Order: sequence, then structure tokens, then C-alpha cells
Amino acid sequence: MTQELKPDICVIGAGAAGRAAASAAAAFGVPVVLIEQDAKKGTTDDAAGHGGSVPAAALAVTAERANIIRNAAHFGLNAARFGVDFAAVKAHVRDVAAAAAPGETRQRLAGLGVRVIDGAARFLDARTVTAGEFTIAARRFIIATGSSPALPAIPGLADTPHLTGDTVFELADCPRHLIVVGAGSAGLELAQTFRRLGAEVTVLEAATPLAGDDPECAAIVLDALAREGITLRLDVAIARVRRVLARVEIDITTPQGPQTIAGSHILVATGRRPNVEALDLDRAGIRYEPHGIIVDRRLRTTNKRVYAIGDVTIGPKSTHLAVYHAELVVRHALFRQHVSLDPRTIPAVTHTDPELAQVGFLEDEARAHAGAIRVLRSPYRENDRALATQATNGHIKVITGRKGEILGATIVGAGAGELIATWTLAIGQKLNIRAFAGLIVPYPAYGEVGKRAAMTYFMRGLTSNQVRRIIGWLRRLG
Repeated sequence: MTQELKPDICVIGAGAAGRAAASAAAAFGVPVVLIEQDAKKGTTDDAAGHGGSVPAAALAVTAERANIIRNAAHFGLNAARFGVDFAAVKAHVRDVAAAAAPGETRQRLAGLGVRVIDGAARFLDARTVTAGEFTIAARRFIIATGSSPALPAIPGLADTPHLTGDTVFELADCPRHLIVVGAGSAGLELAQTFRRLGAEVTVLEAATPLAGDDPECAAIVLDALAREGITLRLDVAIARVRRVLARVEIDITTPQGPQTIAGSHILVATGRRPNVEALDLDRAGIRYEPHGIIVDRRLRTTNKRVYAIGDVTIGPKSTHLAVYHAELVVRHALFRQHVSLDPRTIPAVTHTDPELAQVGFLEDEARAHAGAIRVLRSPYRENDRALATQATNGHIKVITGRKGEILGATIVGAGAGELIATWTLAIGQKLNIRAFAGLIVPYPAYGEVGKRAAMTYFMRGLTSNQVRRIIGWLRRLG
């Protein structure tokens, strides 16, 4: 027998975005229903969110430690006996993921007053959703069904065993030769991780690697990966994939002609697609495209009773953005606050070594937007912390307007993902570069790279003839 529920908020999807929205709304005493699409597997927001990013981070940090040990001689340390126990590594990653999970459990949500329902949700009409034995007629709906790996139409791929960003953590052994299809952030992060754990790695890319990032800074990352022994095959097209006994073979087309690459495993990292197929969005009057649900700056769909957040929407896909979406929607749905998503304040990070982080306009975008701009730089090689850690590869690049307004920042180097948060705040609060020039930064710290870049904004004026005359006049006054 079908039961009818009438909560204030119904959240569809229990990934990072859905849990954040449900728990935030329930904290204000609002009746909330959360529909978990697949109780055993978890929503695909988990794959791009906590369920995938936590294991990815744990595995990458483990690989980073392995790389540090291999290069211990640079610090005068002897680490001759060294090896990677992949089974132990996998156990560590599993333990980290388990430790991160309790705060998001069903019990915690229930304790906040969230009613969790298992089942696949679909819209019956513009005001009603069905899931399992329930019909939910909520005042507002929030779609947070996340995304799944997007598999390209490569002949033979469906019949060939392959890995994705969701399944790569299930590997029992380290691949002998991992072939990564796609040179975006996710593909390159995993390529470096498995290379450092002992795999031979080849990356295939048809277009520009790290295409959405500053080309100058992206080149530093690509050079670092190549120096670690990762083979980057760019400007190649994949003609066919097949399994041959215990290996996989990929036929590629290159500027030099057709070639075949053989490896032990294939990892497909060519982006993600929104999970919308089973929702019956047309019945609710919700428009969507292949890249996601169409939303306005308040994250409302074409049905104003329904919001969409996280990976299921058109645009960048990341856990931090999904959770921020949830915050905006709860503020608008419960308190009618004016909210507006500003794409310029969304940071993006590629967790390679060196890290690559960006927020605001890139250089070309800033020129098109503001015309006259200033490009401020400071290299890691002049930073004492970087010298001590031997992480001198990289620099910061800050874009300002004529009056010092901060338009964008890109950091490539150690700790870039942490450092970009300050520049995100600066752009969101419309700070001037003077704020950074006057900042007191602990010593020694990577943060000094940003302050040094800010100070260069004033160097041109301080060395002018007029300033020199003023200084000379003041000196004569004693």
C-alpha cells in the first residue's frame, strides 16, 4: 500500500550534495525526506564526492609518501630497502574511507530528523515524486542524483574489461601497465598515483590536456609527470580497444600513422555524465541537456518548485561545489534569501604533484573582460619553505585590474589547493591586491609566494623617478 508523505523538503539522492542539503534543512527543524537511490551502492555523487575523493586522496597521499622515500637521498637519508605492499595500501585506503563515513551515516541523518527512504525516485508530475512504497508531495524538491563516468563511443570498449574513477579503487593488485584514456584532472591524478606505486603508465589524449586551466601553469604539471616516467601521448585518436589473453590492446591514430599500445589495464577518465535518465523529468516540466539539468543562478530548474545541485547540473563537477550548492539552496528555500552563484568564485584544483589550483579569470579571459590588466608572479624557487622541502617547482600567477582589483589567481606548486582558498575569499569579497601586500604571513610558509606576488604590483611605482625624488626630499628633512 502506497504511503503519502508531505514534507517541506524532499531531497533526491544521498551523495555529498544531497546529504549536505538534507542535514542543513533538518537542523532548522524542517521536515525532510531523503531518497537514497541505491542503498547498497550509494549515489554517484559519492563517486565524485566523499565516496570517491576520500579514497583517491588517501591513495594519492600514500603514493606521495612512496615518492618521498624514493627520493630520500636528496635529504641525506638512506632508504635502500623500500617496497610497496599494495594489499596493505588498499587496506589503508579502506580504513581511511571507513573513518570518513560515520559523520554521514543514516543514523546521523535520522538523528537530525531526516526520514531516509530507499528506492529509485521518479516524478509523477510537477509536484509529486514516487519512491518505493511512498509518494512524496513536498513543498520543494532538491535533485542531487550526481553523475556517473562518461564512457566514450570507442569500438570494443564495452566488451573489454576497463576501469573508471568509480571502480579503480577495487583493484586487488597494482597494474603492471596502466593505460589512462583522458588527460583531464582526474586522469592525470590517477596516472601519477599509480606511477608512484610502481605501475608503468601511458596517458592518451585527443585534445588539449588540462584544457580548462592556464596553459603556462598546466605545462609545468605535464612536464613534472613526464619527468616521473609517465608517457603522455597527445593528439591521438583511439580507433579500437580489445582484450588479448591477459592484456588489453588499443589501436590509436597518431600524426605519424596508426599504432597499437598494449597494457594490463585501461582506465577511462573522460568526464562524467549526469544521472537523470530514471527521474522522468519531463513529467515535472524540468528541462535538461546531455551535460546536466538547466538551472538559474539560484539553482532552480524550469520547475520553480524544484532545485538541482551538484554533479547533476550543467557546469563544473566537484564535491566542494556540490556542498556549496546545497548551502545556497537551503538558504533560498527556507529563508528566501537572495542567493546567486558566481562562477568566478568557484576554485578548481588538480591534485597532482605539483598541484594546480585556479580561481577567477584566466589571463586571456581577464583581458577580454577588463582590457588592461596586470599579471603578477612569484616563483616557488625564491620561497624558503619550498627550498627546505625541495618543492621549488612552480609559481603563482595573479591577475589584477588597473586599480589593483583581483580578477583571478592560478597557483602551480606545493600546497596550491590550500593556498587558493585565500584568493577565493579575496575574489568573493572583491578585495584589492593591497590587502595581500600588507598581509603578515608566517615564516617559513608557502603563503609567502602570494604576498611576494602582491608586492610586485607596487614595485613599478616605487622605482619611478617621481618616487625617488620624494624619498630624496624626505631624507633631507632628516
